[in-house]
Amino acid sequence: MLNEKTILVTGSNGFIGSYLTMRLLKENENIHIVGVDNMNDYYDVAIKEYRLKKINDLNRDYTFIKGDISDKAFIDDLFEKYHFDLVVNLAAQAGVRYSIENPDVYIESNVIGFYNILEAVRHHPVDHLIYASSSSVYGGNTKVPFSTDDKVDHPVSLYAATKKTNELMAYTYSHLYGIKSTGLRFFTVYGPAGRPDMAYFSFTKKLLNGEKIRIFNYGNCKRDFTYVDDIVEGIIRIMEKGPKQDYNLYNIGNHHPENLMDFVYTLGQCLKDEGLLSEDFNIDEHMELVEMQPGDVEVTYADTTPLQEDYGFKPDTSLKEGLSRFAKWYRDFYGN
Repeated sequence: MLNEKTILVTGSNGFIGSYLTMRLLKENENIHIVGVDNMNDYYDVAIKEYRLKKINDLNRDYTFIKGDISDKAFIDDLFEKYHFDLVVNLAAQAGVRYSIENPDVYIESNVIGFYNILEAVRHHPVDHLIYASSSSVYGGNTKVPFSTDDKVDHPVSLYAATKKTNELMAYTYSHLYGIKSTGLRFFTVYGPAGRPDMAYFSFTKKLLNGEKIRIFNYGNCKRDFTYVDDIVEGIIRIMEKGPKQDYNLYNIGNHHPENLMDFVYTLGQCLKDEGLLSEDFNIDEHMELVEMQPGDVEVTYADTTPLQEDYGFKPDTSLKEGLSRFAKWYRDFYGN
């Protein structure tokens, strides 16, 4: 348990950050969580406000501060005031495609922002720094499943390069200053109140509007879809048990890649089950098969053996179960 702890969660109104914050507040007594989020408009701010309201409705010891981790003075003041026991850095500019169009924001948030966190932890020591990396660091690796022992020297997007940079920076700070850090390579996280730029979310909107959805690489892609509750469970187990050594790195994925076409058919059926699409809706007529896009990869597949060995956890939520929960949330949030 994490009772009596003061914890910083950056990106607290983001997808994973909000789920983590709510779970920590529900399950621990006398815990104080400070949430930081810049509430940027990369996607619909209404979803971030919805998540924040759900956190506040718990009526627990939660302090939300609007701010940006790329602001060094802001971060330094935060650490000076609160004396954190644990830090979970989930704040980042997400999205592979967006990084091709808007590189500046990725350097500010993902590189400078993480540097500010590392410097703050260096001067205001904490028990453990946990931070989000990404499966995108594996780039075009063809050996599967992806292992944290694999070389990851060829990122195919700037987003991936910034996440690899985070891992290198964390290693250096652990080596130089004994900072205990754990990086988590997340694999295609999905679920209710997720990011609208993710495929399952944007596909849903387009299908409900009768528009065509674009299936890249002519459907010959596989993704290790990981339900958000499984991601949070992994983070909490690591928080509770603590780091194995000074520098640590794990995959958190479902260890079960799904073919993109199967994913689309499963999503379509879940939308029908919730009454969002009619039973006679022909999903094949609403698909457009196109070539691979820049920055994308054919397959992601997580080797989660080290996570299972060290923390006794392996994600296991099925795609059908996860997408059913998403479809229900979508219906409730947006209406029919």
